[in-house]
Amino acid sequence: MKTKGKILFIVHDLYQDDNHLPLGVAYMGAVLKKKGVEVVVYNQDVFHYSNKDLASHLEKNSYDLIGVGFLAARFNETVLDLCTTVKQGRKNAWLVLGGHGPSPIAEYVLDETGADVVVMGEAEETMVELLECKCNDADRSQVKGIAFKNGEEITINEKRKPIKNLDSIPFPEWSLFPMEKYATCLNFGNAKEDRILGILSSRGCTNRCNFCYRMEKGIRFRSIQNVVEEIKILSKKYGITYFHTQDELFIASKKRIFEFHTALKKNNLTIKFECNARVDIFDEELATCLKECGCQFLNFGMESSDQKVLNLMNKNTTVEQNIKAAEITKRAGIKLGLNFIWGNIGDTEESLKNNVKLIKKYNTYDYLRTTRPVTPYPGCDLYYEAIRRGLLNGPEDFFNRFKNSDLLLVNFTDIPEKEFYRMLFEANRELIIDHYQHTIGNMESAHVLINSFHNLYFGNNLKFRGARHYDAA
Repeated sequence: MKTKGKILFIVHDLYQDDNHLPLGVAYMGAVLKKKGVEVVVYNQDVFHYSNKDLASHLEKNSYDLIGVGFLAARFNETVLDLCTTVKQGRKNAWLVLGGHGPSPIAEYVLDETGADVVVMGEAEETMVELLECKCNDADRSQVKGIAFKNGEEITINEKRKPIKNLDSIPFPEWSLFPMEKYATCLNFGNAKEDRILGILSSRGCTNRCNFCYRMEKGIRFRSIQNVVEEIKILSKKYGITYFHTQDELFIASKKRIFEFHTALKKNNLTIKFECNARVDIFDEELATCLKECGCQFLNFGMESSDQKVLNLMNKNTTVEQNIKAAEITKRAGIKLGLNFIWGNIGDTEESLKNNVKLIKKYNTYDYLRTTRPVTPYPGCDLYYEAIRRGLLNGPEDFFNRFKNSDLLLVNFTDIPEKEFYRMLFEANRELIIDHYQHTIGNMESAHVLINSFHNLYFGNNLKFRGARHYDAA
């Protein structure tokens, strides 16, 4: 059955040039187009269109729904003004917000933005039903997985169950996007001729760390053959040679990776890819298989070198497993991403210094590794722990305090804030100098970057976005 209607998805600006294809929008677009819906994507991210440009677009066009997805970190900086622009020019359209940012705090977001609907959790099925509701002037209370405002009253509907069979979802609707832009803007330390694009083989994670917001419990997988079919299309149609797996946890079992290896060989596919992995199932056999599959880069969320801190954050891994995974990855000749945060419950000056030592010992210097304070984003266990301790009052308090993800928002340690920043600055200065000594050797550039961190911590340079988006050349 075909569905009438027209939808605009706005991909808001991230103020950077290394942009990832928004797979959430691409999947929703595929489902909606299959239903006969007219779908338009407005890419502020890659084209850096201003809100004034958007207002002009809205003046010339009419839609039934206008969708915006976002993370909490972008709420004050980008989303509020964007919503104001949409409301002024939307005509009769509903403004629909979704994603990890609004899902856990739908009531607050509806009040602050004046949006009509917040979609909580996965949105493929919800957006179809919501559009049918809008076009047929039906009752929104029958649409699962949404919160909506009717006058001053907010209604939160029954939660929608996640889609079990991910293979039932069509491949992303790539035709909606400027694919040349997305395929040529990322860099993972790859060859210049590589064309890179994101792919998603699963949804969810096997764990629930205290700093991570989980929209759904557990993990669900696409079949390996379904994933390989997508890889074949992207390789042939768009010339993609390097795949950025956007799974929260690509390596959840050895069996699945061995199956992936077999499927690539069977289909005569030679690819490059990078992925996220946990350290607890990692061994030499798995590393060898990944290398043969074409894995170029492995991202490990090691988070801490202190076992007490790992336990308190519910990481369910050990320091010994972190070290073993790093050693195996380096021996296998795979580039290594060492990701650490600091300032979680139990962290001390010693844990920070040990984080730095571990990074320096196992660094492959493909990225400039620095560390940042943990942020209790709304929805994660740490957010509710902060509220329980009286360190945070709720979403309004969070957004009043949040300025930059490299700054301390809630102090879970016993270290005074001034000392906290001094220690963090010293740690990142050491890591920056170490990186430049092992790479380009340009100490002038290193000190420019160090000064940027200093101005962020002790000055007012809130626009600084950390070392990974920094280019001093």
